[in-house]
Amino acid sequence: MAWTAPEVDRTIAPLELPTAGERALADAWLDLHRRTLLWKCGGLTAEQLKRRAAEPSRLSLLGLVRHMAEVERDWFRTRFAGERPGYLYVTDDDLDAEFDVTGADAEADLATYTREIERVRRTLAGRGLDEVYFDFRREREFNLRWVYWTVVQEYARHNGHADLLRERIDGRTGH
Repeated sequence: MAWTAPEVDRTIAPLELPTAGERALADAWLDLHRRTLLWKCGGLTAEQLKRRAAEPSRLSLLGLVRHMAEVERDWFRTRFAGERPGYLYVTDDDLDAEFDVTGADAEADLATYTREIERVRRTLAGRGLDEVYFDFRREREFNLRWVYWTVVQEYARHNGHADLLRERIDGRTGH
């Protein structure tokens, strides 16, 4: 039997926390977006995840998963925390390489995404939203709050793409 991406329960946690503090809400919204991307992949085969369902665009669900693993790593671990984990898929010569999924291993890439999220959670544990870092690319300081909302908006945009891709693959819709 062919491997399929696991089905994901998608509880809308922010609705359960309407009066929570800012950090709890930031974590809940970020986790909702993470789970939404995995939810859009649930039950699909590796080949379906690789399908460029809106050509000529290079976007595929697997490419989006790989891209968001890079986004999480770059913003939270590399920029904010100052770690040097390197790239997962991209190179200095091809900053869009994560979208080339021709020879990709979908099962391994979903596992990599999940591991990266866990690493980010560990990196952010105990860190405050007002904590700042110096971004050498932009030559200015940013706080963790800004990074959270940057990553949330990136997910929101790409989860919209995921909605369309999934509908083109098998007709499944939902938000």
